[in-house]
This record gives sequence, C-alpha cells and structure tokens, in this order.
Amino acid sequence: MTFDYDLFVIGAGPGGLAASEQAAGYGVRVAIAEQDLVGGTCVIRGCIPEKLMSFAAEFSEDSQVAAGYGWNTPQNSFDWQQFITAKEQEIHRLSQVHNQKLEKAGVEVIKAKATLIDTHTLEVAGRKITADKILIAVGAKDVKPEIPGSEYTITSSQIFSLKHQPKHIVIIGGNYIPVKLAGIMHNLGSKVTQIFLEDHILSAFDQDIASLVQDGMTKRGIQILNNTTVKEIKRVGDELDVILSSESENILSVDTVLFALCRTPNVSNLGLEKVGIQLSKNAIVVDDYNRTTQENIFAVGDCINRINFTPVAIAQGRAFADTQFGNNPRTVCYEYVPSTVSSHPEAATVGLSEAEAREKLGEDVRCYCSKFRPLLHSLSKQDEKTLIKLVVDNRSDRVLGAHMVGEGAVEIIQCLALALRVGATKKHFDEAIGIHPSIAEEFLTLR
Repeated sequence: MTFDYDLFVIGAGPGGLAASEQAAGYGVRVAIAEQDLVGGTCVIRGCIPEKLMSFAAEFSEDSQVAAGYGWNTPQNSFDWQQFITAKEQEIHRLSQVHNQKLEKAGVEVIKAKATLIDTHTLEVAGRKITADKILIAVGAKDVKPEIPGSEYTITSSQIFSLKHQPKHIVIIGGNYIPVKLAGIMHNLGSKVTQIFLEDHILSAFDQDIASLVQDGMTKRGIQILNNTTVKEIKRVGDELDVILSSESENILSVDTVLFALCRTPNVSNLGLEKVGIQLSKNAIVVDDYNRTTQENIFAVGDCINRINFTPVAIAQGRAFADTQFGNNPRTVCYEYVPSTVSSHPEAATVGLSEAEAREKLGEDVRCYCSKFRPLLHSLSKQDEKTLIKLVVDNRSDRVLGAHMVGEGAVEIIQCLALALRVGATKKHFDEAIGIHPSIAEEFLTLR
C-alpha cells in the first residue's frame, strides 16, 4: 500500500519536533500537525516563560546583594505588562525558529488538529491523510480542582499571560511547579500564600532539600499553610474568598487563585478508542520502544506519563526515529534524570534521595552533607544558606544521589548527573580537583 507519508506526527511539542527532524534526516517523508504555536507547552506556556519570569524575579534579590558590595541603587519597581509583552515576543520568536528548523529538515507542517480514523488514516483539516507510521506527541493539559468555585481559579499555564500582576495570590499545591511559582511571584512583588495538604513542600525530594527550600521561602515572607485544603472559592466583588479546611478554619481574601497541583495526558478527542489504543490512568500505554498497542502507532512525551520533562520527551522522540527509520534500535534510560525547582532559593537533584536509598539498601547507605553561607553573601550579610548532599552506596562506594539548594544548583547538578550515570564513586569525588573558590568545589571536599 502507498501512503501519503512515511511518518505522521500529531503534536509539535519537544518530542514531536525531535522525532520529526530526526526521521526526516533519514530521508523519510514526514508531516506534523499542530493547531497551536509550534513548540508545545514548554515553549509557549511552560518551562521557557517560567524561566524568563524566574530571571525577572532574581533581579529583586540581586539589588539587595549589590548593596552589600557598595552599589547604592535606587528602589526598583517591576513592570508586569512590559515583561509580558517582551515574553510574548520571545515565545513567538522561538516558535518561528522551530518552524524554520522543520522547513529546513523537509518536514511538512499542517496547522490543524489531527484525529485517528483507523491505524493508518487521519482526518486533518477536513481531509483524509494516510501514513505508514503515526507518532502521538500531544503532551498533557492542566486540570482544575473539583471544588466549588474552581471556575475562578487559573492554572500554571495561564499565569504567564495575565494582563495584570496579582496583588495577593493563593497558590494551591506543594510540588515543584507551585513551589517555583510561589517564589517567583513573591520576588516580583505579589503577596503569596501557598496551600498544600502534605506536612511539607516537595515531598518527592530529599527531605534536607525540601526543608531548606521551605525555610528559605518562609524567610522571604511567603505564607505557607501546610496540612490545609481549599473547601470552596467564592467571588465577592473584585475579590475571591478562599475558604480553608485546616486545624483552624479561616478565610483568605485574595485577587487570584492558582491551582498548580496536577496535569493529565491530553488524549481526549484523538480517536484512540477507534483504533484500540490502550490507556492506563489516562496515559497511552507504550513498550520500551514507545510502541502503543497498535504495531504502527507510537507515542512519546507527557501523554505517556513516564518522566514528564522536556529533555525526556526529546530523548524519546529521537530514540523512536533512530529505531524505526535509522536502523539503530535503542531505548531511553530513565535512571539519573536530573530535576530542578526554579524556586527562590533554587534547588536541583539527581538520583536517589536518602529515604529512597535507605528503603532500597537499608543500612548500607552513608550520606555527606554540608550547609554553609556562600561567599557571595559574605559581604551582603544575608541569611542565605547553600546545602549540598551526596547519597552513597556503602558497599560499592557508588554515588547514588546528588542534591543541592542554592545559587547555581541547576548548572552544578546537571553536570553531576553525567558523573552519577557513568558510575562515579565517592572516591572519584574525593580525588577530583575543583575550581577555587566555587560552590561546585564543595561537592569534592565533602568528608
């Protein structure tokens, strides 16, 4: 049978883009359908705008540090609308860059929604298109809480396009997304209250890391309400009354409520049921080579709900293309994938937490930890601490986890992730020579 394309990709996010370009490089005919801007959640309403906003938020702390070094600067103010305008311009520029890369690779871009008719046929913009192989890369979407008044809340995707900066924002959730947004919004000048059900924030992270991040947020003036849930949200004039359920039930009057607790695979209205593609907890079921329950249909990215990070989706997309079109069968390794919280203070981690290591190895675990004031704050006298930690297998001496809170955490842990993946031991760390003075050097001096 002759098909219109060798590969048709649904969704132009990181996974779909990577797969399309890699496959086209092998000389196959590729088309990709996207009804939104090319780039996906990461570029349009996720990690890129969040990182730009995080950069903006850092300047408020930079000015405080500068005063300790003799810079007498006037009080600065943040212009929300100027930032939003500049951010939108950059997002559209990045989207165009991705469009240009697809065009250069020879990938046809179709600005429309695609749905499955059968295992080789799709409906796109009112016409039928056939493909030998189909890749689903539709990502995930925000989910709002099932509580009265949830229609008044916004999601993490929507905060980056608000026309006006919130004066007092409630952020619901304690994982890395609400934590970083709480720190960002506070540094930009909004009053922030963070509400979550657990005992402490970042429950999936190493306990020492989570504790120091929460302590740093509290010192900065963020109100943290743990062991608390939101019962109802009511509109009262221009304000929102957030009715809480906790040990001491009370009401918060704010102007914005952000729910950033969960996302779900964006798999509705794709026609998956027509072709018998299996789902599990709303995620597309795939094997190690990203093949669905249909032999010629594959899926990558957040819609399969493995590790929902942009670099993981890119790795999955490239591995799929290499396997199916490059005569190079390979899978993605999900061990030692680093993660970060662009919080204030910043945190990053890779590998096992101390609790995870002890659950796996029992007493055969030793940890090295240091908390100190970084050199940067020696003159500003700010009460800011950096924490570094290594989790080590006592039997093999292999480093199982590296964790950090403080300036530079993202860049340092990114590099350590490679060391851990190739099996670095504590002896390797001890024998390495660092750069002095630097924070990264401290990982090599832990004893």
